[in-house]
Amino acid sequence: MQNIDIPVEKFVPIQPRALQRLHKLNIKTARDLLYHLPRRYEDYSNIKKISGLYEGEMATIQGTLTKISGRRAWGRRMIIIEGELEDETGTIPLLWFNQHHLLKTLNAGQRISISGKINHGKKGLYFQHPEYEILLQSETENNSNLRNTGRLVPIYPETHGITSRWLRFLIQKALEKIPESLDDPIPAFVKKKENIPSLHDALQKIHFPKTNHDITEAQKRFYFEELLFLQLKKRQTIALRRQKHAPRIIVDRMYEKKIITSLPFTLTGDQKKCIADITADLEKDRPMNRLLNGDVGSGKTIIAALSALLSIKNGFQVLFMAPTEILACQHFETITRLFKNEGIAVALLTSSEKRLVSPFGNFSKKTELTTFTKDGTAELIIGTHALLQGGYHFKNIGLVIIDEQHRFGVEQRATLLEKKPNETIPHLLSMTATPIPRTLALTIYGDLDISTIRELPVGRKKIITKIVRPARRTAAYQFIECELQKGRQAFVICPRIELPEENTSRTIAELLREEIKSVKKEYEKLSKEIFPHRKIAMLHGKMAPKEKKLIMQNFSAKDRSVFGREDAVIDILVSTSVVEVGVDIPNAVIMMIESAEKFGLASLHQFRGRVGRGEHQSYCLLFPSSENHEWNERLKAVATSEDGFSLAEKDLKIRGPGNLVGFEQSGFHAPLQQALCDVELVEKTARYAEKIFMEDPELSKYPLLSERLLRVHYTLHAE
Repeated sequence: MQNIDIPVEKFVPIQPRALQRLHKLNIKTARDLLYHLPRRYEDYSNIKKISGLYEGEMATIQGTLTKISGRRAWGRRMIIIEGELEDETGTIPLLWFNQHHLLKTLNAGQRISISGKINHGKKGLYFQHPEYEILLQSETENNSNLRNTGRLVPIYPETHGITSRWLRFLIQKALEKIPESLDDPIPAFVKKKENIPSLHDALQKIHFPKTNHDITEAQKRFYFEELLFLQLKKRQTIALRRQKHAPRIIVDRMYEKKIITSLPFTLTGDQKKCIADITADLEKDRPMNRLLNGDVGSGKTIIAALSALLSIKNGFQVLFMAPTEILACQHFETITRLFKNEGIAVALLTSSEKRLVSPFGNFSKKTELTTFTKDGTAELIIGTHALLQGGYHFKNIGLVIIDEQHRFGVEQRATLLEKKPNETIPHLLSMTATPIPRTLALTIYGDLDISTIRELPVGRKKIITKIVRPARRTAAYQFIECELQKGRQAFVICPRIELPEENTSRTIAELLREEIKSVKKEYEKLSKEIFPHRKIAMLHGKMAPKEKKLIMQNFSAKDRSVFGREDAVIDILVSTSVVEVGVDIPNAVIMMIESAEKFGLASLHQFRGRVGRGEHQSYCLLFPSSENHEWNERLKAVATSEDGFSLAEKDLKIRGPGNLVGFEQSGFHAPLQQALCDVELVEKTARYAEKIFMEDPELSKYPLLSERLLRVHYTLHAE
């Protein structure tokens, strides 16, 4: 049998330069190539005669190329290739731009197949930028061997220098080499019961389908396969974790009650239940692996802080990780203020901040802090990923808390819990403000115990959300000015720069530069044209930590004389789409989002949660960049719903799970992103995984499945 888990260059001939580009698409093995599935299809199966064409249709014409030539235009910067195709019913012009290679590829007199959209110009109908294919004699009557025209044509995820046309050529060559007896990891009894095609047949149908039914049938197989692997991998992960040991943290219930009673606010019912879930886990000798999932502003931080305090009072150190310095500093200030009378030593360790507040004094030297973390003097250590890179050692970590855990790299999360097989590992509490849809809770987060906070704190006012049409922009600015006159403040979020659908070659750094450019442009407009009399600042990811910290200090100042100068306090903060999560500015009452349609529903809800944290009425203003029915329907969903969980479900259906859980750092195959939207399929594969694992946890009866799972590197959340 043919082994497809070998380097792709050993399976099909590829030049070194092309191989490097394939690696950008994560295509390194023959399996990766075969599993690089189409993201959509062009239907070129409508084969017609020239005389029967009409404007706007997608069609394929097969005939003789009677002429082809090129000329330069636009100051010689553009090459226009003009051709003419003839069949027995007439002729039609062909037009390409900047495709100089066609003059070497195509010759007059050749029989070719042309597919594309029919346009209408001054001289009548014509093809613009059509797909083409030189016809062999056998293909004049039989179209079964066509790859780029005359059929359902696959369109793939691409990168610079790698086109769908070349991928079709490469994949067709690979498909010719795989046998019908290709190893199939899905157990035979499952395929039979679910009527799932073999791997060989599914690969043929997904890449070069003859009908739409072929596509549906093949997709069903790959969706099922990915979900089954994920469900089995999840069960293996849970089984391995149950073999590990964690310290038992016996909670002093009287002390717990005293602390909760002393808080300056009353916990909600959901918060009390979450505390009970966490303390029950901490008292076990198996590592807690719990996700605290709460809507924006629901009070997750106090739950984490209480969990930390109860662990510290039991003699253990606690690590509290935040994704940004600003958020780490905010947690430090909040917790030291809340528990100032509890006599605990709280350290803040980031790349630019080194502080320890304790009953016996305050310290800020790294050498001292390094000693204090190692000997256990520092009891609660709050920081960013710098904690993992600063050479710090810890005496007895009992609990690790990760805020906005999806924003940490998977390797960073693994480093925290990396221990030898028989060593004790700390309990883990993750937090996220991104509400988790049901299918993701059953799969991606399936190895976690989930505690959910749905109730908002008592007295929290509903945020009024409005869609601001372009014609109402001036009135919206006037409204913002009225709120600023009351002493309130505003956020302005600039549009996200998205990857073009047909080109994924731009790097994250390039996208960030464009977002920063948009922030600077908005900052200039607001500070010079709209609010020239107001103090406006901008915030983006490329700023130095100290600069960002100063801006946030000025923006969060409650008293305008806090820094000795009234003009130091910022009225409006203009930020990129990476505005700090969890930032708590009670005086900010306006969240203005430019080009709001470029964000997902869950993201918009997250931004909205940055306001509404104080006693004043707050507002979220969604500014679409244009009038568009589809976009505005999505924005209406945000404007009419305060429930982040229902919005997350809608976002999953609209944008897929990648935007919610960050597939770019997890290595998932494309089919999984679609499969995770199908609740019925998720539940079905979970039942099969349970049956297989319960009957044969070592998978000794399914060697192919066991081998494939070894090659599957899904990174479940706490691994």
